Amino acid sequence: MSDLCAGRIVVITGAGRGIGRAHALAFAAAGAKVVVNDLGAGLDGSASGTDPAAEVVAEIRAAGGEAVVNGDDVADWAGAQRLIATAVETFGGLDVLVNNAGFLRDRMLVSLGEDEWDAVIRVHLKGHFAPLRHAADYWRARSKAGDPVDARIVNTSSGAGLQGSVGQGNYAAAKAGIAALTLNAAAELARYGVTVNAIAPSARTRMTEVAFAEMMAAPATGFDAMAPENVSPLVVWLGSAQSRQVTGRVFEVEGGRIALAEGWRHGAPADKGARWLPDELGPVVDRLIDQARPAEPVYGASG
Repeated sequence: MSDLCAGRIVVITGAGRGIGRAHALAFAAAGAKVVVNDLGAGLDGSASGTDPAAEVVAEIRAAGGEAVVNGDDVADWAGAQRLIATAVETFGGLDVLVNNAGFLRDRMLVSLGEDEWDAVIRVHLKGHFAPLRHAADYWRARSKAGDPVDARIVNTSSGAGLQGSVGQGNYAAAKAGIAALTLNAAAELARYGVTVNAIAPSARTRMTEVAFAEMMAAPATGFDAMAPENVSPLVVWLGSAQSRQVTGRVFEVEGGRIALAEGWRHGAPADKGARWLPDELGPVVDRLIDQARPAEPVYGASG
């Protein structure tokens, strides 16, 4: 147990299993009061008939912590509003929102159906925006009332969103959108005392255990680099008062490794000072590419 987040009130979406569960337990161990949100859905978002959030809450309470279950759909506007209200009404406020919920419906683009696209974009991208929007309303109202606000949002992007991932066009697009949303929210919410960051984690979860079974298998002995629990220390720190100077950043996290993703940057321009002719542009583009850093490879791309 530590007191890094003592008394802080934290909402975590998709916290019934995997990385979200690890976040909930880690925040509770750091002294936070936790709203554990989970629909109990299957890997593809279908109903599973289980209540993993209740199990996580029971585990936190058994260890002497404070937690409550929320079963709302985070991509439903009213459901996301109820989720934020659960924290305020149960614990008296809100300090941290960790957006983590999501599922997969993987297909190559030529096989990807409209429903599979819509479902993944909805749960990941809208499922980040809707809780963020209602949390921002709460913090803005407090700030305008003259109350001190020292709040945090931690979003969950992915390497797929930063570099792309073959067979995951819907997921990659959603996760790229989350990274951009993080930058926007950091710029817009700073005036209210809110920082916004994102993580791009690599860990063994239901979403990765099939695609990366061999690479992500737990070792017989030694450090388990793919354990979901490795991701949570950074998220807990980002949710603490110590991180107030850090905002608008995306961190890659895997095992004991933490890196800051640099994202899109302006490259050196070629400026003619007038409109280019199409026939002129071949060597110009070649020169720009030669001057630029090599692009990161898309996950799963051959050669």
